Amino acid sequence: MNVLEVDVSELSLEDYQTLAGEQDIHFKTIEKELGVEFRTGAGSFRIVSDSDAKNQLALRVLQGCTARIENGLSLDREEVSRLCLMSLKNLPVDEVYEEGAPLLRTKQGKMIFPKTENQKRLCNAFFHNDVIFATGVAGTGKTYLAVAYAVSQLKKNNISKIILTRPAVEAGESLGFLPGDMKEKVDPYLRPLYDALNEMLGAETVARYMEKEVIEIAPLAFMRGRTLNEAVVILDEAQNTTQAQMKMFLTRMGKRCQMIINGDVTQTDLVKKKDSGLIQATSLLRGIDRIHIQVLDESDVVRNPLVQKIIERYAQVE
Repeated sequence: MNVLEVDVSELSLEDYQTLAGEQDIHFKTIEKELGVEFRTGAGSFRIVSDSDAKNQLALRVLQGCTARIENGLSLDREEVSRLCLMSLKNLPVDEVYEEGAPLLRTKQGKMIFPKTENQKRLCNAFFHNDVIFATGVAGTGKTYLAVAYAVSQLKKNNISKIILTRPAVEAGESLGFLPGDMKEKVDPYLRPLYDALNEMLGAETVARYMEKEVIEIAPLAFMRGRTLNEAVVILDEAQNTTQAQMKMFLTRMGKRCQMIINGDVTQTDLVKKKDSGLIQATSLLRGIDRIHIQVLDESDVVRNPLVQKIIERYAQVE
């Protein structure tokens, strides 16, 4: 039996209750994920397990939780579970994003901030580059963080417009067979962008901004022939762009324009994966000043912790 004493004397009662969670749910989550036992008493706190290594893993998770609490950030069961997975992978858990943190406060007051090292590098890149490529599997926060950054720049009056776009290729389906006008046809494909905007600004504000064309959402084909100025332009699902489309998009950049290109190169719906404009661009443009390429992986998944485990299993058979 290995026992590790933990000093929590510097935590206020309120912070300690946040650390433990309602009915000690955070402690119970760590116990289940890491195979340890927490023993608490009057003025004492111990981690008990069959090995010192497990105790140290649990201690790192507690340090990560404490760092978030001290920085005024939210802590919930899913976040604690994610920190457990990061600890098991020997990834940093106790660092909190500094520059621009929180990236944005939503209409409901929720703070949006990067939760992993790669996400932190991505957010840093937003502030120092004109073109940012973010590639990675689903759930790594690529689109969500990009939209949050764009909204924050709009609120600070650093830009006059947000443009969100994506190619109209999706799982082999053709827009021509879908009912309605062009907007009705592409709206389902742009739903993740609408959802993010509605959470951050509220549906009424989004509708008003769209009416005034402060926020523009359109399929990639609509970008042809334009010059985009004073805007943050986000290209989502970029793995489905052809090489010609990617070149067309990148050359739309005008004055005070910033482009964020997101995609998962493992999920392209193009007939030939090698034709993907995202794959070509991240290879061809690497090393150019003010162009940043950030790769996110399974350890950056911030959805339900089960998503990370599902992705890892599928990766084993691909």
